[in-house]
Amino acid sequence: MMKNLILSSVFLATQLFSLSGHSALFDDDEARKKILEVEKNLQSQNQATQSALRDLKQSNEQRDTVTRNGLADMQSQLDALKQENARLKGELEVANHKVETALQRQKDLYTDIDERLRKLESAPVAEVAAPPAVAEKNTQEYQLLELANGLSKESKHKDAFKEYDKFLKDYPGSSLAPEAMYGLGYSQFALKNYKSSIATQQKLMDTYPDNPKVPDAMFNLANSQIQLGLVPGAKKTLRDLVAKFPNSELTPTAQKRLKALEAIR
Repeated sequence: MMKNLILSSVFLATQLFSLSGHSALFDDDEARKKILEVEKNLQSQNQATQSALRDLKQSNEQRDTVTRNGLADMQSQLDALKQENARLKGELEVANHKVETALQRQKDLYTDIDERLRKLESAPVAEVAAPPAVAEKNTQEYQLLELANGLSKESKHKDAFKEYDKFLKDYPGSSLAPEAMYGLGYSQFALKNYKSSIATQQKLMDTYPDNPKVPDAMFNLANSQIQLGLVPGAKKTLRDLVAKFPNSELTPTAQKRLKALEAIR
């Protein structure tokens, strides 16, 4: 556009020069008229050129303004993204802290439960003492059971387990079988084989539901459930024990243990 305007101006100036140089060839009035007409056109073209230059300058200024505003908007968006990133980072750190706190609290809770149960286990309870057998004392089965009970009292649980197991295999129909079965389950508990202990004591409860060893079996079963973290199941077993055998010697101890479990949150 600028190139066209400049060429037009040069062309008009050339015409003016040419007319001025040959004015003598024309009539004076006609020559003046032509010259004035050319000057008028030249002035008009010059004004148009100036106007175009102003428009071009304004257009450039507007473009520069738009560019600056665009850069400013991008910088503003970048700042906003940085702030959002900082906020999310802060929230993530807070969330991580809460998770760590919850894990530590859970660990402390398990430690507390373990300490409470250790104290309860260290207290004298009736389950440790095996009741005397009521069968014939001169029989081999009675002597074998006495041997197993003696090993259990000496905390030789592995040897006691073998003797209880032998008794049940040799004398499955003996009147002493419930006691031997309880002793077998208790040995498994002492050897930390809690799942097997639960199965053995449950078998005793199902096979001999009216036997005097059932409360002992239930109490031992609850202890295995506690060791396995089956606290709701342990609570139920202890409640059943208290409900079914309110006069059992184990009932006060079962109530005490149940109270301790229910106090744990």
